[in-house]
Amino acid sequence: MSLMFGKVKTCGSADRSPAECNLVLLGVLGSGKSALTVKFLTKRFISEYDPHLEDVYSSEELVDQQPVMVKVMDTCDQEGPVNSERYLSWANAFLVVYSIDSMESFKGSELYLQMLALHNKTFRPQSPIILLGNKLDMDRYRQVSQYDGQALASRFGCLFFEVSACLDFWSVQHIFHEAVRKARSGGERGHLASAVYVSEDKALLGVPSFTTPCYKELPAPVTAKLVTVKTSRAQRKRRATTLTLLKGLKIF
Repeated sequence: MSLMFGKVKTCGSADRSPAECNLVLLGVLGSGKSALTVKFLTKRFISEYDPHLEDVYSSEELVDQQPVMVKVMDTCDQEGPVNSERYLSWANAFLVVYSIDSMESFKGSELYLQMLALHNKTFRPQSPIILLGNKLDMDRYRQVSQYDGQALASRFGCLFFEVSACLDFWSVQHIFHEAVRKARSGGERGHLASAVYVSEDKALLGVPSFTTPCYKELPAPVTAKLVTVKTSRAQRKRRATTLTLLKGLKIF
């Protein structure tokens, strides 16, 4: 199933179709992939969802003043990185997600990075990878240090961010847009970037093309609106009083 979200189009945007960019979120169950997906698409945080469903969602975005149709695959690998053919050939970039309050999810993210490293070693051009530590709001229960996250990212030559899906939309949007930027720069895919670390209150380090994430300077996004919604599998299974939009997610 594929659901479509969109932004209000600017004048002249109907004359040509925007470029497409396919992003895939990977990680163990409970790492927050669905929460990040919904935050990016709707600026809202979910209260309840079915983690055993997998879907692709679309949103028309404006990245660096250029329109792009961002397609996000929210994966469900119940047994880890197996049967990965469905997204390896489809994706333009990968976001590997773990929860900072779960060492198990962090170890699971390493398995995904190993799989993606083998894929990039075998196929060209290489697909950009972002390692993403989620649930920064749970910092007092942290089991994975920032140093360990950055060290893992450095080992696999990918970007590193920490974020909270429930607190901040700006940083979530910034990370998704950064994945689009990396996917766009196809000529640079053969040269893996050095790992960098960013949190919601710290500047990006070590990458000249990045700017300090001062959220006041970022362009204000147009509120995402629902363009088309088809009945999801979760909706057919249950009839909730709250509006179910994505992957069995309750959005408030």
